[in-house]
Amino acid sequence: MGQTFTAPKGMIDLLGSGAAAWERAQTVAREVFARYGYAPIYTPLVEYTEVFARGIGEATDVVGKEMYSFEDRGGRGLSLRPENTAGVVRAAIDAHLTDNGGGAKLYYAGPMFRYERPQKGRQRQFYQIGAEALGFAAPMADAEMILMLWDFFCTLGLPAERMRLLLNSMGDGDCRPAWRDEVAAFIRNHAHELCEDCVRRADTNPLRAFDCKNESCRAVFEGAPPLTGALCDDCARHFAQVRALLDAAGLDYVLDPTLVRGLDYYTRTVFEIQVDDGLGSQNAIGGGGRYDGLFEQLGGRPTPGIGFAIGFERSLLAMEAAGVDAPGEGTATVYVAVAGTGAGLREAAFALVTRLRAAGIAAVTDLTNRSLKAQFKQADRAGARFVAVMGDDEQARGGVTLRNMDSKREEFVLADDIVSALFALSPDLSAQAKNPTR
Repeated sequence: MGQTFTAPKGMIDLLGSGAAAWERAQTVAREVFARYGYAPIYTPLVEYTEVFARGIGEATDVVGKEMYSFEDRGGRGLSLRPENTAGVVRAAIDAHLTDNGGGAKLYYAGPMFRYERPQKGRQRQFYQIGAEALGFAAPMADAEMILMLWDFFCTLGLPAERMRLLLNSMGDGDCRPAWRDEVAAFIRNHAHELCEDCVRRADTNPLRAFDCKNESCRAVFEGAPPLTGALCDDCARHFAQVRALLDAAGLDYVLDPTLVRGLDYYTRTVFEIQVDDGLGSQNAIGGGGRYDGLFEQLGGRPTPGIGFAIGFERSLLAMEAAGVDAPGEGTATVYVAVAGTGAGLREAAFALVTRLRAAGIAAVTDLTNRSLKAQFKQADRAGARFVAVMGDDEQARGGVTLRNMDSKREEFVLADDIVSALFALSPDLSAQAKNPTR
C-alpha cells in the first residue's frame, strides 16, 4: 500500500456540516449585504508581497511573522493573502472604481492564510467574509457598516443578547502621533510587567500592543492612556456622529478605549463584535474600522474607506455554544428509496428523481444498493422532507408510497401525480421551483 497523506498542519478539510455551514454563511452574507447595496468582488489568493507590507505594516506580526511568502520564477515576491482589505483596495485602484469622487460597496468570501499556531477557532488556512465601503467619508458610512455587521450575525442565527458591540476611535494623523508616543512611554515604564513582544513594540508599533493575546499584558493595558479624550476636533466630531446614528438606530454598544485594531491602516472608528460563550478569552467573531490612508499607501489617490471581516470558524463555534443548529449536510427535498428486487425498480427510481429535478424539486436516490433502513438514514442525513418508497407493489400500481418525514404520515401517490402532490403538500416548493428544465 502506498504512502498516504494528510492536510498540512493548520489547514483542515471542510466536509459535511462544516461545508454546509460555510455555504450557509455565504448565502446569508449575499442576502444581507445586497440589502445595503453591496456587490461581490473576487480577488486573487496571491498578491505581490508589497501590497501587504505597505498596507498592513512592516512592523505588524502578520507581515513580520505570519505571511506565506515566496518568489515566483521571475524573482518577484508574492504572498498568500493574510487578509483581504489591502487586496480589495489594490483592485479598486487598478479598476479606477473610486476615481472622480466615485464610491464602491464590495463584499467577499474566501480563504486567508497566516502561519501561526493552530488552535480552537484559529487555523493557518481560515475563512473570512468581509465588506468594504470605498470612497465614503461620512460618519453615516461607519454606522451603516456596523449595523450591517450586526444584521449579518442576527440573520445567521446568533441571539443578540449573546453578542456585544465594542466601539472606539483611533484618531488620525493629526491626533494619533502624540497618543502613540504616550503609549510607547507607558510600555517602557511597565516593561517589567509585559511580554517581550509588547516591549519590542514600544519602538516599532506601540498601538499594536493593545492587541496582545497575553492575558497579563491585557490587564496592564487597561491602565494605558486612552486616546478618546485627546481626539482632535474633526475626529471627536466624527466619532460623536457615529455614536448618535447608532443610538438612533437602537443598537447598544460599549465604549472601549483599549480596542485597537492590529493592522496599521486603521484610522478613526474601530469596532468589534464579541460573544461570551464558546471562544474563551479570544472572543471576537468580527470587526473592522476606517482606513482613510490605505489608498495612498498603495499608490492611489486619497480616498476614504471602511470595512470589516468576519471569522467563519469562530462564528461557527459561537453558534454551537449558543445552541444554534448548523445546516445539515444535504439539501434534498425528496429521497426516492428502493424497497425490493424487481426488474427495473432502480431504473424507475432514477427516472422519478430525474422528473422531480426537472420540476425544480431537489431529489436524490440510492446509488449503492443500500438496504431500505440504510436508505432512510441517508435520507435523514440529506435533510429530506419526504421519502418516496418504490417497491415491487408500488411499481406494479404505477406509483410510490410518499412519507412525510416530519408528520410520519404516508399515502400512495401515482408517479405521474407526484409533482402536483408535493406542491399541494408543501406550497413553498412551488415558489422555489421557479425554473424547471422540462
